[in-house]
Amino acid sequence: MMKKMSMPTSKTSLVLFLCQIISALDVPLDSKLLEELSQPPTITQQSPKDYIVDPRENIVIQCEAKGKPPPSFSWTRNGTHFDIDKDAQVTMKPNSGTLVINIMNGGKAEAYEGVYQCTARNERGAAISNNIVIRPSRSPLWTKEKLEPNHVREGDSLVLHCRPPVGLPPPIIFWMDNAFQRLPQSERVSQGLNGDLYFSNVQPEDTREDYICYARFNHTQTIQQKQPISVKVFSMDSLNDTIAANLSDTDIYGAKPVTERQPVLLTPTGSTSTKVELRGNVLLLECIAAGLPTPVIRWIKEGGELPANRTFFENFRKTLKIIDVSEADSGNYKCIARNTLGSAHHVISVTVKAAPYWITAPRNLVLSPGEDGTLICRANGNPKPSISWLANGVPIAIAPEDPSRKVDGDTIIFSHVQERSSAVYQCNASNEYGYLLSNAFVNVLAEPPRILTPANKLYQVIADSPALLDCAYFGSPKPEIEWFKGVKGSILRGNEYVFHDNGTLEIPVAQKNSAGTYTCVARNELGKIQNEVQLEIKDPTMIIKQPEYKVIQRYGQVSFECIIKHDSTLLPTVTWLKDNDELPDDDRFLVGKDNLTIMNVTDKDDGTYTCIVNTTLDSVSASAVLTVVAAPPTPAIIYARPNPPFDLELTGQLERSIDLSWIPGDENNSPITNFVIEYEDALHEPGVWHYQTEVPGTQTTVHLKLSPYVNYSFRVIAVNKIGRSQPSEPSEQYLTKSASPDENPANVQGIGSEPDNLVITWEPLKGFQSNGPGLQYKVSWRQKDVDDEWTSVIVANVSKYIVSGTPTFVPYEIKVQALNDLGYAPEPSEVIGHSGEDLPMVAPGNVQVHVINSTLAKVHWDPVPLKTVRGHLQGYKVYYWKVQSLSRRSRRHVEQKILTFRGNKTFGMLPGLEPYSSYKLNVRVVNGKGEGPASPDKVFRTPEGVPSSPSFLKITNPTLDSLTLEWGSPTHPNGVLTSYTLKFQPINNTHELGPLVEIRIPANESSLILKNLNYSTRYKFYFNAQTSVGSGSQITEEAVTIMDEAGILRPAVGAGKAMASRQVDIATQGWFIGLMCAVALLILILLIVCFIRRNKGGKYPVKEKEDAHADPEIQPMKEDDGTFGEYSDAEDHKPLKKGSRTPSDRTVKKEDSDDSLVDYGEGVNGQFNEDGSFIGQYSGKKEKEPAEGNESSEAPSPVNAMNSFV
Repeated sequence: MMKKMSMPTSKTSLVLFLCQIISALDVPLDSKLLEELSQPPTITQQSPKDYIVDPRENIVIQCEAKGKPPPSFSWTRNGTHFDIDKDAQVTMKPNSGTLVINIMNGGKAEAYEGVYQCTARNERGAAISNNIVIRPSRSPLWTKEKLEPNHVREGDSLVLHCRPPVGLPPPIIFWMDNAFQRLPQSERVSQGLNGDLYFSNVQPEDTREDYICYARFNHTQTIQQKQPISVKVFSMDSLNDTIAANLSDTDIYGAKPVTERQPVLLTPTGSTSTKVELRGNVLLLECIAAGLPTPVIRWIKEGGELPANRTFFENFRKTLKIIDVSEADSGNYKCIARNTLGSAHHVISVTVKAAPYWITAPRNLVLSPGEDGTLICRANGNPKPSISWLANGVPIAIAPEDPSRKVDGDTIIFSHVQERSSAVYQCNASNEYGYLLSNAFVNVLAEPPRILTPANKLYQVIADSPALLDCAYFGSPKPEIEWFKGVKGSILRGNEYVFHDNGTLEIPVAQKNSAGTYTCVARNELGKIQNEVQLEIKDPTMIIKQPEYKVIQRYGQVSFECIIKHDSTLLPTVTWLKDNDELPDDDRFLVGKDNLTIMNVTDKDDGTYTCIVNTTLDSVSASAVLTVVAAPPTPAIIYARPNPPFDLELTGQLERSIDLSWIPGDENNSPITNFVIEYEDALHEPGVWHYQTEVPGTQTTVHLKLSPYVNYSFRVIAVNKIGRSQPSEPSEQYLTKSASPDENPANVQGIGSEPDNLVITWEPLKGFQSNGPGLQYKVSWRQKDVDDEWTSVIVANVSKYIVSGTPTFVPYEIKVQALNDLGYAPEPSEVIGHSGEDLPMVAPGNVQVHVINSTLAKVHWDPVPLKTVRGHLQGYKVYYWKVQSLSRRSRRHVEQKILTFRGNKTFGMLPGLEPYSSYKLNVRVVNGKGEGPASPDKVFRTPEGVPSSPSFLKITNPTLDSLTLEWGSPTHPNGVLTSYTLKFQPINNTHELGPLVEIRIPANESSLILKNLNYSTRYKFYFNAQTSVGSGSQITEEAVTIMDEAGILRPAVGAGKAMASRQVDIATQGWFIGLMCAVALLILILLIVCFIRRNKGGKYPVKEKEDAHADPEIQPMKEDDGTFGEYSDAEDHKPLKKGSRTPSDRTVKKEDSDDSLVDYGEGVNGQFNEDGSFIGQYSGKKEKEPAEGNESSEAPSPVNAMNSFV
């Protein structure tokens, strides 16, 4: 028998838990009751678990508790009793457990580090606080270190380490300069989570000597400063200058430019890392990368999405921040750093652990003797926390035994409790990341019933309103509540009453006969008590005459009435408001017993006035609008939009017409110009107003035409020059009788979607156009020009019908007629449509091609018969493609080209053809369905054209008097090559061109050696190819013959501009600059002496000698480009323009220009041999000669010769 009666532990717990919900007592928050009832201690305030204190101030460790009787307090320190009486620096506040440790009068905070716990105890139990760890704040100084300057090349990455001292709590790090200004940060320069300053790539502007890391310790309000860090960035320009200053004149130098680099992660290092974070905390992940250009950081979560509302990006997206993390946020997070050269990534494996957190914290339990109950303590965490119980601060395993108590894991089960079972229980849930401690008491009380509601309390309610009669009670065990009406009345029951769990009696609709005395009775096994309350029913307050809308002229007087009716026992108060605010403090407003009067009305009195009547039980209100208008006469008339018309009336109702009349509203000093009438169709489009008509402003009636089967409402809008009024109130509704439709659908079309169908579409009629119920459409069709009968179908609620099985592309006559339950609309008009198209059947014939020139041809064809088009003729397409180039005799695949010619056109032009090539083409007809078959391919050829430029021109093997030229045939010969043409001419150091020499070369040659050239001379070459049609575009190159001087640097052998770019500019060499300065000084002295002599009327013989023998070497040097210019005569102090020339008499010709073709033809002393080779001199300086001849045989100077390399 015992076996059958037994129940599993889980079921027993469930039953007891339900018993707890049913039988546990709620103690009302009544101060008098709480003072009388015994209660175990409850901790109400305590210091945080991790308590960091300022070592300069007194330490206050809080511990406050309540209970009946008031609890006493004791403390433990590091697990042992803390005797505060033996320590003169420690005191406890009166009637409190809060400790005050006196540090400011000699105590040391370090001496009081430790773990503290407070116990609050009375005769009903003991509550304990959390373990409070006391630690003084620390803000140590920076260790001294020798910081070397950082020398960094432009574009490289850099990390400035902060390494702050370890403080408690950790400091806040920031970087500033000597002026205490924060250093600017960006995607390129930013501070990491560890406080270091990271440069993805340094720039010259990063150079400074005052990078200073600061650590702010908030607890002690101190800031520590690291020694300044110096950064020197060497740019490529400064490196080049440094290198150039240390190399000889002939050295070739050049530091490499700033090298762009793909991203590399500065932090974290490696490809993967791990991070553990606790549930509810903020997860911070960081990736900072080096690279040039500056990398951009992107974050993803592998196999998932970043949480939408909890994810934030900081520090220029280098920091991923997820707030309030949970176990679901565990996973792999990848940061990707990317720039134009590539990317780098790092995967951070995040594991979210959890300190214990409550699922169900234990709650205080108030029981009666003999009752059952449970305390439940459920917590979760990662790892799963362990649950342990304490009773009055002692582990429950060694606590005094209680036969009514049974511990079952996270639950304590109480059975048949007695008063001695009262105690405070502590639940501790802990794992490696923290713990939770919660106090919950079990208070066993045996109390007779008490009614807390005052005796004979009077309740007053308005008739027909709910009445709530209170009966607040307490007792242990929980008392039962009963209500009676009258002294000897029976117990109240039935649907007309509502009994609440807190003892309140509710009468949902209180009537006059509900008034009287009501008695509340509370009883339990320890006693019985009753209390009487009184209920009175009052008449409602009403406004029997409300204020009305008033229009008053300015400076007039207006009065609003507010006459009320109320219960005689209630004292009403009447309050007036203007625009929901108090009345203005103005003597013009007079408030009477039942009215409000405004004297000498002004414009600011315009608004809404509200009368509010209040009693102690109810409140009513009523409002009216006051409109102030101008008082005649007035110099300033206020114009406004008219007031809306009113009193709309419908008369003369007929099936298709009605008369509408109305009364205009106030025009507000601007005459009404017209009235707009609108209608609403409540049957088909309720709430939508449509324009009906409009009439002049002098007219107040209108005859309106109506449509059948419409439920009309009308409204009128008045219009003046200021604007439109608000719409009037709608008129009464008028439903017109049904009729057959007046019109048919519009936009009827017939277009086939397939070769064997016809799709008929139309615009359906709108609701009011149907004229009656049962709107349908009769769709009819027949083939055009065929003696067929009409085929018809009737459809509804559609706007499309598909006719199947039709011949391909034939014309049809189509009509769509509307009908409803009362009949058909008038006979509709017919439209012509076509059944579906199919692809054309035949190709165009007689295709002919007429070649106009080497890149353009004209094609002709005969049109196809329209019957074979089988659709709407859209045009013709010409497909053409190149078969082969006749000059190469090679075939290769070339993409087809397509030209479309719209309409019935029978010819077209083919542009963009390649010369001397074979082409094919065909023609196809096009309709709406697509293209027809192609005509037979037609072959045609294009004639020769001019060739493209030779593929290359190389000049090699320079000697004293010869150059070797090599070239490649044109990429596009465009015909048969007949020959090559070579033209060349010398160039002097001032970039002037000499005479042009032309040589014709056979087409089968690919190289040529030019002999008998001048040494140390630059030549410019022009080279092109010819066909029988003409010459193609030319290619140009430049080259220099070598020097015959010993000891002078010979240029590297190369072609054209590439060789010239590797020469050393002699004008930048030190020895040459010194020489030129000396020559310039000598010339200046001579000119000064010459000027003095000329002013005296004589000539300086040296100057005459200079005039007769001008030395091309002795010329001043221009500072801007290193070339040589001239000085003007002493009488003309203006420098000459670039390119001007000085004749032998040292006078200047102002009209000279270096762009003149005559200039290019003069100054060249030379001639050509019979073979065309150049045998003359190419002077480095050009003088204008007054007469022919005067050719100089003087050799070119070494200075000019060197400049020709530049």
